[in-house]
Amino acid sequence: MSQNRIVKDTIAKYAMLGLAFLVSALVFVIAYGLVARSAPILKLKSISELIFSTNWRPSSGKFGFAPFILGTIWVTVVAMILAVPSGIFAAIYLAEYSHKRIREIFKPMLDVAGGISPVIFGLFGVLVIVPFVKSLSPDSTGFSVLAAGIVLAIMIFPTIASVAEEVIRSVPLEARESSLALGATGWETVKYVVLRKAGAGIVAAIILGLSRAFGETIAVLMVVGNVAQVPKSLFDPAYTLPALIANNYGEMMSIPLYDSALLFAALILLAVTVFFNIVAWLILLRIERSYV
Repeated sequence: MSQNRIVKDTIAKYAMLGLAFLVSALVFVIAYGLVARSAPILKLKSISELIFSTNWRPSSGKFGFAPFILGTIWVTVVAMILAVPSGIFAAIYLAEYSHKRIREIFKPMLDVAGGISPVIFGLFGVLVIVPFVKSLSPDSTGFSVLAAGIVLAIMIFPTIASVAEEVIRSVPLEARESSLALGATGWETVKYVVLRKAGAGIVAAIILGLSRAFGETIAVLMVVGNVAQVPKSLFDPAYTLPALIANNYGEMMSIPLYDSALLFAALILLAVTVFFNIVAWLILLRIERSYV
């Protein structure tokens, strides 16, 4: 190898290393900025008071995030209950039972669905899901936890199904053949062999879907009702943390500490999202090593 090619290879290597470092460092820069901007409210109020208080009256200096945290949890749990079973069963069908031609049609459709703008899902929710929910409970306006959960489930379904399908297909063919050779049926092979081998990857797919669900903003904002209260049923309106930030960030300058409070909400979202993604990454790393 000539000296010129060695120099070019070295430059390319360190250039890519530098870019990778910058991308990784961006998370820490964002986190530092949010912590610094959240400092004013953290100096006056304890974290436990901010997180567990239900009193949200910014004009009076009351910043209780419990309604928004619980609203986010309610919507996310409903979405996961709806999306996880359907996503996993869809992945099993595409990976184990479907004809190759069917898989070639539906797999790209899942990828396309995963890239649709959240605004489109929000409009679909307003026009279809909200009237449907209202028909289930005449006392409800339709803008509720259930409506937001359904819309969010539709949004994260492609992510869970697509990732889970890839993980299931990565299970070695020998494992299936060995099970079938011992007299197991196709479903027994899937249930006791394939899903056990792919279990860690499926969990990672679920966590990735959960991470997206927890931080979704526009689509949920359009159908959840945006009422700062702790929901008591699926038909109650709620208010999520991402919706709080999106709705109120432009008004923060007129109220003391509003800026710091909203950025503290963003810090909570960042911490939870990073946690979910780290867990998913560790699980995927584990399953990759198990096949080495």
